[in-house]
Amino acid sequence: MAFKIDATLLDNPNNPPLELLNNLLDLQSNRVQRLNHLRDYYLGKHEIMKRTMTNNPQAKDTHIMVNHAKYITDMIVGMMTGRPITYVTQDGDNISQLTDVLNHMDISAHDTEIEHDLSCYGVAYEMLYLTAVDSETTVEHIATLDPRNTFVVTDDSEDENVLFGVYVVPKFNLAGERNGSMISVYTQNKLIQYRTMRGDHLDQGNFAIGYPKITPQYWGQEPINEILNNKQEQGDYEQLISQIDAYNNLQSDRITDKDNFVDAILLGYGTEIAGNLSKNKMLDGLSPKTEGTSIEWLTKTLDESQQQTLSDSISNDIHEMSNVPNMNDRDFAGNVSGEAMKYKLFGLLNLVSSKEQYFKKGIRRRLKLLQNMMRIKAESVDINDVKVQFTLNIPINMSDVISNIKNADGIIPRLISYGWLPDDYDPKKLDALMKEQTAEQVKTQREAMGGEPQVPDTDNDEQEGFRDDQGNDGKPQHE
Repeated sequence: MAFKIDATLLDNPNNPPLELLNNLLDLQSNRVQRLNHLRDYYLGKHEIMKRTMTNNPQAKDTHIMVNHAKYITDMIVGMMTGRPITYVTQDGDNISQLTDVLNHMDISAHDTEIEHDLSCYGVAYEMLYLTAVDSETTVEHIATLDPRNTFVVTDDSEDENVLFGVYVVPKFNLAGERNGSMISVYTQNKLIQYRTMRGDHLDQGNFAIGYPKITPQYWGQEPINEILNNKQEQGDYEQLISQIDAYNNLQSDRITDKDNFVDAILLGYGTEIAGNLSKNKMLDGLSPKTEGTSIEWLTKTLDESQQQTLSDSISNDIHEMSNVPNMNDRDFAGNVSGEAMKYKLFGLLNLVSSKEQYFKKGIRRRLKLLQNMMRIKAESVDINDVKVQFTLNIPINMSDVISNIKNADGIIPRLISYGWLPDDYDPKKLDALMKEQTAEQVKTQREAMGGEPQVPDTDNDEQEGFRDDQGNDGKPQHE
C-alpha cells in the first residue's frame, strides 16, 4: 500500500528531500519481513521444516509439507489470467495501435506475473519504460518490479494523487558481497538516481562519484504503477498460514507415529533378555508362561479414524476460507455441466470478481501512461472508451454456449451473443465468416438446382435451426 504524506510540506514534489526518502526506506524495510514470510510459504519453506524434537533429539521427526499456499495461488492465477485479458471499445473505434503495443510487450505473460504477485504478496508493481531501437526510434516496454524493493508515495487527500515512486536494486560485487544500492526515484517528469556505496542510506558522503543523476521522463505521470489485491493489501493465503501449519504438523505427526510404531520397544515380563537382538531373529531359552513369563511390544495406540477426521476438517477449513475448492472432491466429477460447475465455484467466482475490480484500476492507469507516450509519438489513441475484459479460465460446455447463442438469435444482436464463445473469438470476424458461409451455401445451392433460390438475409432473417422473433424454431408451421 502506498505511503501517504502531506504534499504541502514539500517544497518541490519533483525533488523529494533525502530526509523524507530515508524515512520512507526505513518504513519499507519494516514491510520486507512480512513479504519474505509470504514468499517463503509459496516456495514451500514452511515452519514445519524447522521443527525439532527438543525433549528427545534422537527421536524420529518426519517433516511433511503440503503446500496449500502454492495451490491457492496457482489456482487463482490460472483462473484469472489463463486466458488473456482483452481490450474492446463500445463504439467500434480502432484501437489496433494500442493492442499492437501491448502484444509487443507480451502483456499476457506480464499480467500472469502481476496476478502471481497480487495473490502472494497482496500488492504488485510494474514500470513502463522505453528502449532505443535507433537514434530516432524507441519502443515501449513493461517490467514487473519486486514488491519488496518498490513503493509509491501519494498525498493524503481523498484522491490519493501519486507523487513519486521508488525502486531499489541491491548491488553486489563479483564476490557476491553486498555493495550498496541503486535507488531510483520516479517523479511526474524526472528520474533521480542515487548510487550508494554502503546500504540504502541516502547521504552525500555515501554516494558514488557522479551521483545523483537526474534525467527527464515523458510518461506524463510517475511511471511506477501500483496494483492492489484488495483494500487490505493481503495475499490470498495470508490469513490461512496458521491452518496450513496445523495441517502440516498433523500430517508430520501421523508419519512420525508410524515410524515409531515400526521401531517399538520389546518388553519382557518375568524373564531376562540378554545381549543385542537382531531383526527377524527368534527368542530362545525363555522361561515357560506358567512361571509368569510374558513378551509384548510397547507401542503407541494409533486412532487413524480420529486423525483422518481432524485432517479432513483442517483441509476443509483451508478450502472454505480461501474460496478455492478442492478439485479432488467428489463434487467435481467429470460429467458435471458447465453451469453446475459455476455454482460449485460460486465462492471463488465472487473472490475473483472483487480482485478484478482492483486489477482493472491498475490496468486503466497503465493504459493512460501508454496513451500519454503514444500521443507524444503522434500516434492517435483514445482509451476513454476502452473496456477491459477478463475471461475466466473455467470449464465450459460448448453445447450449452451454442444452444444459448441459437436461442438468443433475433433477441440479442449477434455481435454480442458471439462474444459468449470462449477462446477470445472476435465477434465481428465471426459475423463476417457466417455471412461468407451463407453466401457460399447459396452459390452451391444455385449451381445444384439451376434456379435462383431465395437468398436468406443473415442480418434479419433466421439461419436454419435458429429461432425467429415469434419463438419459432426454424421449422415450417402448419395451420
